[in-house]
Amino acid sequence: MQAVEYGVGRDLTESYDTVLPRVLEALKAEGFGVITEIDVKETMKEKLGVDGRPHVILGACNPKLAHAALAVEADLGLLLPCNVVVYETDAGTRVAVVNAGAMFGMVGNPELGPIADEVQAGLTRVLESL
Repeated sequence: MQAVEYGVGRDLTESYDTVLPRVLEALKAEGFGVITEIDVKETMKEKLGVDGRPHVILGACNPKLAHAALAVEADLGLLLPCNVVVYETDAGTRVAVVNAGAMFGMVGNPELGPIADEVQAGLTRVLESL
C-alpha cells in the first residue's frame, strides 16, 4: 500500500470494471454504505468536454461511527462522508481511501481519536481485502 498525508491507496492489476464491484462489497462488509457516487469521467466530459479514464469518488459512511463522531462534534458533517476513489491506471486500477486520522485531526478534539482510528481500521481492511 502507498500512503500520502491525506490517504492511503493500493494499486491492483485488475481492470476498473472488475475492481469497482469488489470495493463496494468490501465497504459493505465493513459496515460502510455508499451515500454518494461521483463519476469523475462522466462529469469532466459533460462539463468540460474532456475525455478521461474511468474514475469514481465514493462517499462512504459507517452510520454507527458517523453518529458517534457527530455526537462529539456536530460540525464534523463538513468532513463527512469518507471518500474512497477508484480509478483506472496504465497498470490496472488504483483504490485509495481518506486518512481518517488526518481528516478528524483537523478538528483538534482528542475525543475523535478513537472514532477516527476505528474508521481508518475499517477502511484499511477494505484495501487489504482487495
